[in-house]
Amino acid sequence: MESKITLNQINETTQFIQNKTGFKPEIGIVLGTGLGGLVNEIDIQVRIPYEEIPHFPVSTVESHSGELIFGTIGEKNVIAMRGRFHYYEGYSLQQCTFPIRVFKGLGVERLLISNASGGVNPDHEIGEIMIINDHINFFPGNPLIGPNLDDLGPRFPDMSDAYDQEMINKATQIAKELNIRVAQGVYLGLTGPTLETPAEYKMVRVLGADAVGMSTVPEVIVARHMEMKVFGVSIVTDLGVPGKIKKVSVQDVIEVANRQEPLMTKIMKELINRI
Repeated sequence: MESKITLNQINETTQFIQNKTGFKPEIGIVLGTGLGGLVNEIDIQVRIPYEEIPHFPVSTVESHSGELIFGTIGEKNVIAMRGRFHYYEGYSLQQCTFPIRVFKGLGVERLLISNASGGVNPDHEIGEIMIINDHINFFPGNPLIGPNLDDLGPRFPDMSDAYDQEMINKATQIAKELNIRVAQGVYLGLTGPTLETPAEYKMVRVLGADAVGMSTVPEVIVARHMEMKVFGVSIVTDLGVPGKIKKVSVQDVIEVANRQEPLMTKIMKELINRI
C-alpha cells in the first residue's frame, strides 16, 4: 500500500466492504490500547480481518488485534476497529487514517475514539477518564498534506470544534448519572514509540495539554475534514507529573486501561444509545 491515499483506493475498499456485509453503519468506533471491551457490547453480525480488506494496513501492535467489526449497540448500527494503526509502526499519516475515510464512505456520521495516555495535569490520577475537548497536533506532519481530496472535504478545514460539544455534554451527564468520575482536557499527539522523558512531559504541560499519547489526533483531523462529529475519551494510564514519574512498561499501561475500561465502556454504550 502506498503512503499516499487515492479516492480510487477509498472507493474500492468501501465497495468491497459493502459487497461483503451489506451493512450501513452510522457510528464508527476506534478503540485504544487495553480498551477493547466495548466490542463485547456489540451484537456482532460480521467480522473482517484487516488482511482480507484491500488497501488496508495491518496492525503490528500486540495489544491491537486487527479486525473490523459490524453490528448493533441498542438500535444503532456500528462499525468498530479492533486495533488501530500508528505512525510509529512505519505507516504514513494518510495510511493511519485510511479506515476513517472508509468509515465515511460506508455512511458513518459520528466517530467515537478512545486511547490510553500519559497524564501531565497534576490534578489527574492514574486511571483518570478524560473526555477530550481539544487537541494539539505534534506529529511531524498532517494527514491532509498533499493534494486535497475535494470530494471528501475542503482544502483548509476549520478545527475550532474538533470535538463535538453536544456529545461531550451528554457523556458528562451520563457519567454523573452513573456516578463515574470524569475530567475534561486537551490531548497532545506525539509519534512515540518511546514514552516521554521528564523534560518532554514538562514541555507537553507548558504547551497547554493535560495528556499525551501516540494516536487519535490524525484520525480526528481526517474525520473533521469530512465533517464527521467526533467524541474522544482518554484513560490516563501513567503520570508525567514531576515527583510522580515512574518507569512504565506497555504491560503497566494495558493493566490500568483494562481496569478502567468497563467504566469508559458504560459511558460510551449509553452515549451511543442517546445520540
